[in-house]
Amino acid sequence: MTPVVSVIMGSTSDLPVMEKACRFLEEMEIPFEVNALSAHRTPAEVSEFAKGAQGRGIKVIIAGAGMAAALPGVIAAETTLPVIGVPIKGSVLEGLDATLAILQMPPGIPVATVAINGAQNAAILAMQMLALSDEGMMRKLSAYKQGLKKKIVDANEELAKVEYKYKTN
Repeated sequence: MTPVVSVIMGSTSDLPVMEKACRFLEEMEIPFEVNALSAHRTPAEVSEFAKGAQGRGIKVIIAGAGMAAALPGVIAAETTLPVIGVPIKGSVLEGLDATLAILQMPPGIPVATVAINGAQNAAILAMQMLALSDEGMMRKLSAYKQGLKKKIVDANEELAKVEYKYKTN
């Protein structure tokens, strides 16, 4: 099975955040790979990875990074594949530093960016990209979205049963 999504993180300390992407991809049966690569500590390996990803069958890259958050942009600079950046909350600026670093890419080097620690949304966005050319995947995605809607409908039904003295609905 050839992976079509690559989940990359700057360090294995980012795994608690990035595993949300892995779990979603696993649930949706989308082949993926996971690696730790650092834009600052292993720049040659990052370049080699980015340049070779498409040739290995990768279609979308999800890159999580904290603090200076160079990893998504460095990867995007070396590939034509879509890159989705996941800013990871750090201890000093609560992830704002990573968010701004990922958002502020120069013209010609776009990186899609999700919320701080938003790895699951990155995986959903990757699936949406892949589903454009895969009807089976689009059906799975539609079913997933319907499931989200059902959770809210069910929650409202439960809330309707809760009684308060001044509740009017």
